[in-house]
Amino acid sequence: MSDEIPQLAREVFGDRAELAAAYHRSLATTAAERGFIGPKEVDRLWERHILNCAVIGEAFEDGIRIADIGSGAGLPGVPLAIARPDLKVTLIEPLLKRSTYLSEVKEELGLDNVTVVRGRAEEQQGGAFDAVTSRAVAPLGKLARWSLPLVHRGGAMVAMKGASVSEELERDAADIAAAGGADAEIFTVGKALEQPTTLIRIVRR
Repeated sequence: MSDEIPQLAREVFGDRAELAAAYHRSLATTAAERGFIGPKEVDRLWERHILNCAVIGEAFEDGIRIADIGSGAGLPGVPLAIARPDLKVTLIEPLLKRSTYLSEVKEELGLDNVTVVRGRAEEQQGGAFDAVTSRAVAPLGKLARWSLPLVHRGGAMVAMKGASVSEELERDAADIAAAGGADAEIFTVGKALEQPTTLIRIVRR
């Protein structure tokens, strides 16, 4: 594993690139040893995990409160918090081992804009956030039921999704509407990446 910081990471993270590199080292060692990151993923942490999560910062306004549900090893919440120190990011993770790791990362990197909460999304206070994000947590309909109650009316869920997101949107339209979702928009961020990140934004009406 190389400690060298890719040029693209320096562009995305700016003067916080060393913090991103420290998180990279933590994922490649501690998180991998604890089974949160698959062995095949270690060599592609920058491109496939850290950078493609950090660029979702392009989708958020300044200074807002964001929840990352099912945060796991901190993706996308930790790269987002490093790239955008103006955001207040709450990492919500139900599993004890993972939430413990997230607390360790917060302390080791000195991420003052991060809060770690052990629990499920559906147990959290409703309307407490401006936006909710997630990555590979659940199908879109279920994700809307978990995410939308956490944001105030007019807030939005902004979820990382794959190429089939438009099919998911069509399939789960009734569930999304029942959860109070409206004005769905699919878009990409991180145009400089080899594979830009696909997001879906759904507003809570």
